[in-house]
Parts: sequence; C-alpha cells; structure tokens
Amino acid sequence: MRLLLIEDDNRIAKPIRAELQYQNYVVEHAKDGEQGLELAQRTEYDLVLLDLLLPRIDGISVCNKLRMDGFEKPILMMTALSGTHDKVLGLDAGADDYIVKPFELEELSARVRALLRRGVNKGSPLLTWGELTVDPARCIASYRGNPVSLTPTEYRILTFFLRHPNETFSKEAILQRLWLPEETVGDDLVKSHMKGLRRKLKEAGITQDLIETVYGFGYRLKSDQ
Repeated sequence: MRLLLIEDDNRIAKPIRAELQYQNYVVEHAKDGEQGLELAQRTEYDLVLLDLLLPRIDGISVCNKLRMDGFEKPILMMTALSGTHDKVLGLDAGADDYIVKPFELEELSARVRALLRRGVNKGSPLLTWGELTVDPARCIASYRGNPVSLTPTEYRILTFFLRHPNETFSKEAILQRLWLPEETVGDDLVKSHMKGLRRKLKEAGITQDLIETVYGFGYRLKSDQ
C-alpha cells in the first residue's frame, strides 16, 4: 500500500515514516502543502496523512483541493490543535479521521489500518481469501492456521491484492504502488516476486494461483469461490 505523509516537522515525520515502513507500507514524504498537493495529483496513493498547519498551503486547503479534484481515498488529518472547531474544519474539508498530536505511533498505525480496510472485510481487522488470512496489525500471513513465511515485498504484494479484490493491475501500476520512485526496479522484478509469492503459497497448501495473470493486462486477485 502506498501512503503519502505531508508533514513539515521532520522530527515528527521521521518516526512516523519509519514505523509505517516497518509495517510494509510504501511511504512518501512531502514537507509542505504545495509539494504534498503536487505529489497527490500525479501519483496514486491509498491513504494520505495530512498535517493541519503546513507552510505554503495549509492542510485544510490541501484537503479541500484533493476532494474537489476527485481524490476518494482516505485522508487522516494530524494536528496539535485539539479544539472541537479545528476538528470540525478538518472533517468538513473532507478528512476521514482526525488524530491530535502528540499521539502514540501504535494508535496512528491502528487508525491507518482501520481506514484502509473500509470496504474490504468490513468489521474485521483481518484480510482473507478462502482459508488464507493476513493480520495487518502483526504483519502475519497464515493458511489453515499455519504461518506462511513471506519476504516484506511478497507480503506487500499479497496485502495489496487482498485490499483490491476486484481490480486488475499492470506491472507498471504495481511498481508505482509498491515501490518508491528512487528505487531502481523494473517489470522483471515484479515477475520475480510474483513467482516467489505463488511458490510459497503453493508450498503452504494453496493449490490454485491466488493472483492470476490476465494476459495483456497484468494481474488480479482470483475469486476464492
């Protein structure tokens, strides 16, 4: 999952980014509202973490502009302003949730997971496909109760498709969503990781390809029915 963090204070941004990357999210960081808005307008993100008090363009204006431009993914507003009026401003601007600084990284991570699972397995913190289960809170995959050992990249690919069960993605789209721009990667790397993921899932006992190839288009999650 690809996240955008818009936060001007690097002392706050650095631990947030490190924690979310540790949980296998791909996180890009913008240091002001103008840069964040530009990134969000040209790159597809699954969630935006947005500070309220930003230089150049404030968080409320960024949020308003994104929603006016048709951005439909979750926006989590972060701010040191705890007054009800400030919360109302953020939510009315289009934010989905609001967290007040200082906050525990554990709470922030839980809010991110809750926003990302909206519309997928509603009411459950787990991602499932048949008897395969992924627990995003612990970054653990299991099949019929037995753990499935995956690399961080294989885990990111698996959770990405479980969160987008009805969509087909090209190799280029997968690269854009699961790797940072500064990482030197190509189509062959996607094929290599996909092959490794399929092999490990088969070794775990899943006899059919969970992620199927749509020739000429890319990959999609296969129906578990």
